[in-house]
Amino acid sequence: MAEQGNEVSGTLKVSCMQWMAPVLQALKELGGSAKFQQVHDQIVHDFNLSQETLTAVGGKNKVNRFDNDLRSARNHLVQGGYIDNSVRGVWTITESGKTVDMNDAFASELIRANRKATAARRKKTDANNVLGDSDVAQTRYWAYRPGAGASKWQECQQDSVMMIGWGRIGSVDQFQSQNDIQQALQQKYELVSPAKNRAHALWQFANDMNTGDVIVAVNGFRSVLGIGTVQSDYEYQPGDGEEFDHLRQVVWTVTFDDGDAPEIGQQFANKTLTEITSDEAIQQINALFDDDELDDDDDAVSTAEQTPLESYSRADFLNEVYMDGDSYDRLVAMLDKKKNIILEGAPGVGKTFAAKRLAYSIMGEKDPSRVQMVQFHQSYSYEDFIMGFRPYKDGFELRHGVFYNFCKTAEADEGHSYFFIIDEINRGNLSKIFGELFMLIESDKRNLKLRLLYSDEQFSIPANVFIIGMMNTADRSLAMMDYALRRRFAFIDLLPGFDTDGFKAYQHSLHSAKFDRLIDTVRQLNQTIAKDESLGRGFMIGHSYFSNLTAQQAGDDQTLSGIVEYELIPLLGEYWFDDPKKVEDEAAELRNAIQ
Repeated sequence: MAEQGNEVSGTLKVSCMQWMAPVLQALKELGGSAKFQQVHDQIVHDFNLSQETLTAVGGKNKVNRFDNDLRSARNHLVQGGYIDNSVRGVWTITESGKTVDMNDAFASELIRANRKATAARRKKTDANNVLGDSDVAQTRYWAYRPGAGASKWQECQQDSVMMIGWGRIGSVDQFQSQNDIQQALQQKYELVSPAKNRAHALWQFANDMNTGDVIVAVNGFRSVLGIGTVQSDYEYQPGDGEEFDHLRQVVWTVTFDDGDAPEIGQQFANKTLTEITSDEAIQQINALFDDDELDDDDDAVSTAEQTPLESYSRADFLNEVYMDGDSYDRLVAMLDKKKNIILEGAPGVGKTFAAKRLAYSIMGEKDPSRVQMVQFHQSYSYEDFIMGFRPYKDGFELRHGVFYNFCKTAEADEGHSYFFIIDEINRGNLSKIFGELFMLIESDKRNLKLRLLYSDEQFSIPANVFIIGMMNTADRSLAMMDYALRRRFAFIDLLPGFDTDGFKAYQHSLHSAKFDRLIDTVRQLNQTIAKDESLGRGFMIGHSYFSNLTAQQAGDDQTLSGIVEYELIPLLGEYWFDDPKKVEDEAAELRNAIQ
């Protein structure tokens, strides 16, 4: 830092790393705490910075580089524990910040550590994590409007917060439901119409959002003002009368001036807070994370610490999925050989649950970043799956599909296995969806390159990509799968797991005589279904209808009756739609079991 003054005065492109020590020094000179503008002015004074340096802009969006670098430096220091920002709008140097020797080498290491934390957080992001993985961390993306016309955006940046209005109602923590919030809004603001959207936004802001979630500050329908990471739980801090009193601390990783904000192809809802669930929108937002034009150090900040992935073994799979060991071993061997399998069976045998657990067990750890799930339907197309032209601004733009992006990710990480899961695979037109790549999914055609339909590009499916499809054998509306599909996939029947060691242990742990009688009745019913010439084993009732119950629920009349009346009996009505007497007799057996 000895040559800092000369270097900054003559250079327009200055890294935030060079401002980390000056920020700490300025805070010391200002008594330990200060606001952004005070720190800004103190550094300008200490280094006698030229107007050229203060007005220099950088990056394709022409942001003020000095202001951007100061905020980035401060964010790294917060992440490192050298600045505390628990008080809104105030930067306070910590004891560690007072004593640290923040030289260039140390600052560089701190930035590198924060970049790794960001990469770890983003790697774990799984927009399709809808398979019941409550034990796997999931990052959510939120579009946030910082006041009408982005009027609060500068304050959000300077104070490292996001804030929502309607402060008259007090802390959201006092309300038990969204309806309670809605009533408070109507009362405090004398509203005539219901305030459902406002109540929903406040409820999500306080209860659904989590530390580590990604916040996308937006203006208009497509403009991105900034991207940040949630750093704190919900806070209520009465402010200066403008009623933006609902807060969360946010590290703004990427920021743009309103006039230079980039746009993405996906349109944002005209609401204060909206969860972003579109894969395409998330990919475009992540691309802005990767824009390194604003900082030579590829500046990235995250509040998330890099934590080791939870291990997941063959034994864990057998304990959760209720499959016997020999069946599991054959399943893994077939997937390794064919690279493509289809799990088929009746609803309730746990196909969806088993698919992702199978991937985890082969990985040896729970890494959702290496698992992607989609669901096929009659309208699903090549353009959704591989690539195609989509409306953008006044024309069209070529965009990559989910499978294309997944293969590119796997290709860059060939040392690890990647698993692409397709639910309802037999509902889509596979020839239409895969197009010219249908041949390449074969195990002996991996890494073979073909030219893509919409681009002048040679593309291949990596050998480390495994495809797991799922289909319901009880779906009468679907035609038989064609030979081309059957030749490329191995078909695995998943049967009810009532007789597996895992389910028996689970059943024993519930200590419920009623539950035991119901399971015995279902076993007998399955024998009847298997012997029926119009049905067969693929229509047997699965164990998932009875999984994940507590001991209290397993002995509760309403819980068991709900399973029988609203899940099992309607299913029997579909099976024997032409034999009402048969349905009535089997329904009576189920009802008697839980009396």
